[in-house]
Amino acid sequence: MTTILQNSPSATFTLDHVFKFPQIFTANPDNVRHILKTHFDNYPKGNFFISTVFDFLGNGIFSVDGESWKFQRQVSSHAFNTKSLRKFVETVVDTELHDRLIPILSDSDKTVLDFQDVLQRFAFDNVCNIAFGFDPACLLPSLPETEFAVAFEEATNLSSERFRSVWWRWKIFRFFNVGWEKSLKIAVSKVHGFAKKIVREKKQELAENSCLESPDLLSRFLSSGHSDEDFVMDIVISFILAGRDTTSAALTWFFWLLHKHPEVENEILKEIKEKSDMPVFEEVKDMIYTHASLCESMRLYPPVPADNKQAINDDVWPDGTVVKKGTVITYHPYAMGRMEKIWGSDWAEFKPERWLKRDEEGKWSFVGRDSYSYPVFQAGPRICLGKDMAFLQMKRVVAGVLRRFKVVPAVEDGSEPVLIAYLTTKMKDGFPVRIEERGKLD
Repeated sequence: MTTILQNSPSATFTLDHVFKFPQIFTANPDNVRHILKTHFDNYPKGNFFISTVFDFLGNGIFSVDGESWKFQRQVSSHAFNTKSLRKFVETVVDTELHDRLIPILSDSDKTVLDFQDVLQRFAFDNVCNIAFGFDPACLLPSLPETEFAVAFEEATNLSSERFRSVWWRWKIFRFFNVGWEKSLKIAVSKVHGFAKKIVREKKQELAENSCLESPDLLSRFLSSGHSDEDFVMDIVISFILAGRDTTSAALTWFFWLLHKHPEVENEILKEIKEKSDMPVFEEVKDMIYTHASLCESMRLYPPVPADNKQAINDDVWPDGTVVKKGTVITYHPYAMGRMEKIWGSDWAEFKPERWLKRDEEGKWSFVGRDSYSYPVFQAGPRICLGKDMAFLQMKRVVAGVLRRFKVVPAVEDGSEPVLIAYLTTKMKDGFPVRIEERGKLD
């Protein structure tokens, strides 16, 4: 898809499927702005996307439109204010980092770890804490296979398979309860059963103490007057999906790129040393070079490689593309990160400096790009609520890990990981690494 978009005059092409919805792909920032902002109301998630993920995500925020989406976004926004973000970094993330992640890396003794799996466990514990007020303890030294986490991973991957199949095929499999649809049904049942148990326990907790000092996301929704277990369960499952898979995917690719570019790692180490005496929250907020490096990594490997909408009415895009009612629209962050028209002739280079400029004193300052050229966190009314939380969490992990360790891929020189696109980007067969203790930064 990227190659086709790179060679299309306006970075847009129409794909005429057999037995599927017509589909248009675009990596054109003007078109993306048109879809995500200017004509937002004409491009909801739509029936194609909603029906494909409904069994897993139900009526959660990422798979609904209209008033239900607005309500969920409004209630959720309170979980992302400055006070909540500070608490998340200083308690949830920092505790998981020091009590679980660092000891596991320290005790690895240069044995091979699947760092993708470790980072997923780290993110899963964090998001369950902030969403449910529940600790699944996936990142214990034994790296336990908890039923909820395993079922969640399987449900995510098998739901993604539906996008690769023609709609009637997976619906036939589902009707007869065979093949991967049977496995998906089992996995979803386990996820829903466990989530409902947590919802009931939280209801009981709120009944006994209706004024929690620091309410989690689940408490906020239950306190908003919505007590339907299925509805609240769908909301929280969507947030777990977003919080677990996106940050872990971004960090997995980041640590691989960092090993390939030791000069970038050295700059980050300098920054970590400079900020080491600051309080945790201020430290991660002020890590400018690390922030730029994460942005650059996600340019090349966005956690969500492509996203779908569906046209309600006929339309014409800024580049002249004619869109018919019912057409599935896919804007493509993965391809957009590889467009020479957006990033220049050096687009293939991992170059954090493209996000930076030096001030008169020689210090770095961050130079952002508009979210329609870089829609890694979506853009417009549906821009990601958790963007700041994700950056704070990732920067805290980077600082905590690199201060103590060097992450070395356990692969043959010259070999490249294979990208697979489920609902998020992952490395096929994981990310095998060896952890080496680093000398004290001085």
